[in-house]
Amino acid sequence: MKNANREISVIVLMIMMMSLSSLLLAQSNPAPKSAAEMVKAAKQQIENLTPQQVQDELAKGNVVLIDIRETEELKQNGKIAGAVHAPRGMLEFYADPSMPYYKPEFDKSKRIILHCASGGRSALATATLKQMGYENVAHMDGGFKAWKESGKPVVE
Repeated sequence: MKNANREISVIVLMIMMMSLSSLLLAQSNPAPKSAAEMVKAAKQQIENLTPQQVQDELAKGNVVLIDIRETEELKQNGKIAGAVHAPRGMLEFYADPSMPYYKPEFDKSKRIILHCASGGRSALATATLKQMGYENVAHMDGGFKAWKESGKPVVE
């Protein structure tokens, strides 16, 4: 009987250790997220602006509007006057002063607002800039599409 109890105790202990190992592994390797889930999570951590709020901030000045769409998108659809083009794939390199690709438009002392076509890429990019130490950064929810649909001016 004593040996049977000891064997049961060892089995229970092994099951508990396996469960704990699985839990720890799950925490260190979270389940993959979809792009939509990543955008949703980013939007909860950043400042989301409407096109009207962006236009109001641009009118006040000391704001850098950064268009992270690809070059072809700008050619096809136009752009917002005064926006600085910085394709999403180069954002981190343009924003890091220690990189040879750094662009002075990424000035941490200024307000920076990002936009893309519909708001997904700019939400992710804004979260990335926050991770890089940019504090006064936001994105335009709905992107260029929302800007255009609200009747705001576009440069061809």
